[in-house]
Amino acid sequence: MEAGPLVQFVKYGISGGLATFVHIVIFHLVAWKIFPSLQEKDLFIVLLGITVTEVDLATRSLNSMLSNGVAFIFANMVAYIINVFWVFRAGRHNRFIEIGLFYLVSGVSVLIGTSMMGFLIRYYGMQTTYAFTANIVSAVMINYGMRKFYIFKG
Repeated sequence: MEAGPLVQFVKYGISGGLATFVHIVIFHLVAWKIFPSLQEKDLFIVLLGITVTEVDLATRSLNSMLSNGVAFIFANMVAYIINVFWVFRAGRHNRFIEIGLFYLVSGVSVLIGTSMMGFLIRYYGMQTTYAFTANIVSAVMINYGMRKFYIFKG
């Protein structure tokens, strides 16, 4: 039996929360060990009491973007697997097209959300936390709609 829209959206939220957790963990591990970009006062570093490699601002900026890219690849695969087995039904497209569309939509929503966040901060002076929340909300809505109506069978 198929879940109703509210149950499906709740399941989608839970799967998104799990994927976000994976993203956060992988980002921090990669930013700590592979592309150094964490600082002594970052929460991850403070909580675990570990040391970091100090890098200049330009390197830290680039490395954090690279770390985020690596984390996105893995977290998005976690999201795909949970979505296809628990939230939506696969089969609208063949598996390779489905995965490609899934990554494309997620990538576009990340770009839109990040751009919106920067715009709200730069032109409206919005507090970062609120702009980041707008980023997350837009990504959730774009991803849910595109996944439900265009990538999966529903």
